[in-house]
Amino acid sequence: MSRPSLDESYLAVAKIWAERSTCRRKKVGCVIVDQNGEQLSFGYNGANHGEDHCLDEGCLINNEGRCIRCNHAEINALLKEKKDVFKGATVYATVEPCENCTRTLAQVGIRRVVYIESYPNPYNHHFNKNMEWQQWVEPKEVKDDGAF
Repeated sequence: MSRPSLDESYLAVAKIWAERSTCRRKKVGCVIVDQNGEQLSFGYNGANHGEDHCLDEGCLINNEGRCIRCNHAEINALLKEKKDVFKGATVYATVEPCENCTRTLAQVGIRRVVYIESYPNPYNHHFNKNMEWQQWVEPKEVKDDGAF
């Protein structure tokens, strides 16, 4: 049995943080890691402190079909730390960041985004020009037949 890669490991952690989400529509988790592989911060989508949560009041959906009651996981992760800490860091997210999160991630100097589930929109390309943008593809298990 081989051990998981760092990408696999941090995406697994992002999935665990997603379980803390208070949004009924979509549970999203995020982990931010520096260039040395050290975890800097984490976040999950949920309402502001002291505000009504989707779990209690239901989602507040805008005309684009998005829940606007919750802060996004990426924003909550960034708000936990000083933004200069994130220069050159990698974001691991369970879902591709939206254009608002992408703009914020770019502003604090994130260089790489790795996500599992695609959440396409026509605006990300305006904000992720200086970032590596990668959808994670699960590695296929290779059977070892014992031959060299």
